[in-house]
Amino acid sequence: MLRFTTAGESHGQALVSVLEGMPAGLPLLAEHVNTDLARRQQGYGRGRRMQIEKDTANFLSGVRAGETIGSPIAMLIENRDWKNWQEIMDPAPRDTDADGSLRRRAVTRVRPGHADLTGILKYDRDDARDILERASARETTARVAAGAIGRRLLAELGVSVGSHLVHLGGVDCARIAELPDDLNAAADASQLRTLDASAEEQMIERIDAAKRDGNTLGGVCEVVVRGLPVGLGSHVSWDRKLDGRLGAAMMSIPAVKGVEIGMGFGTTRVTGAEVHDEIEPAPGRTRAGNVCRPTNNAGGLEGGMTTGEPLVIRVAMKPISTLMRPLGTVDVATGSAAKATAERSDVTAVPAMGVIAEAMAALVLADAMLEKFGGDSLGEIQRNLDGYLSHLATRLGG
Repeated sequence: MLRFTTAGESHGQALVSVLEGMPAGLPLLAEHVNTDLARRQQGYGRGRRMQIEKDTANFLSGVRAGETIGSPIAMLIENRDWKNWQEIMDPAPRDTDADGSLRRRAVTRVRPGHADLTGILKYDRDDARDILERASARETTARVAAGAIGRRLLAELGVSVGSHLVHLGGVDCARIAELPDDLNAAADASQLRTLDASAEEQMIERIDAAKRDGNTLGGVCEVVVRGLPVGLGSHVSWDRKLDGRLGAAMMSIPAVKGVEIGMGFGTTRVTGAEVHDEIEPAPGRTRAGNVCRPTNNAGGLEGGMTTGEPLVIRVAMKPISTLMRPLGTVDVATGSAAKATAERSDVTAVPAMGVIAEAMAALVLADAMLEKFGGDSLGEIQRNLDGYLSHLATRLGG
């Protein structure tokens, strides 16, 4: 129902995001997208690239007079740094440089943990820049642009998507019994998008120490989605299970190495009586089918379908693979041992990863809403959702 694709290299002229399947009539302004692009660029521990770029999206198609028109939405996000890389990234052929290379700043000392070595072997390239420019997390800018539109559709249907950082560099945040109503407003007020000010101080100290050591840090963000109706996704086939679709989307984010839904791996350490959420009557909770679960260990998903409780996803990001104190590697041009290439990089990008995870969740969930309540216009989808909710209101004593 909803498809998106991106194009562009990290130091290329621009990034492109194309989103197809969005219904007509959705109110959409550039600021809706630009707000999330700016959120992606924030966070203590980011590198100089975030000071150079100020990402904004230009609609090329699919939007007219402030509304979607049903056709594919194409967005262009220019790279300000292109002027410094034009000679290096120019798509036109050119003569060899004085050193015999086809391009300046060729990368042959491949970085452990990055796509460099595997990519040049797979695609038979001599310069890892042909791989790393696309493998760079800069590509996620275009994902966030598409996800912002998915978020707009969800908002019109009564669904909110937020995130906050819960772990960084070995420091855990304290668990909060009740999250703020506007989760993103609270999280974005923090340099690290965390709700625990005490933990934040410790995290900043560790980021500063890692920067001095030329090292990097990973962490965990939690995505929380509220307002989803019961019954999105399906149990009937493996590829329709919503937890599987969300897991694939999260694992596709660069440097993400783990995903938990609800209690996640913690469910393996306790008994079934401690894991499974008891169900109680709750007349008036229409979107949940007039029931509630006092606990939400399942994270809002059972049998591959939403339960009507908040959807809770935790996403783990490894430390970034570009270290200012490089690890040992091989130089693919000579086959000899070497120290890996070190280009400018972040010490950590976990706060930004949370925003990217929001975008991927929004795209998967917007697709699931269209799958369940499909239509060609926002009005038609809203009517279909209203009909479903009216039916749910009559179930289980509602």
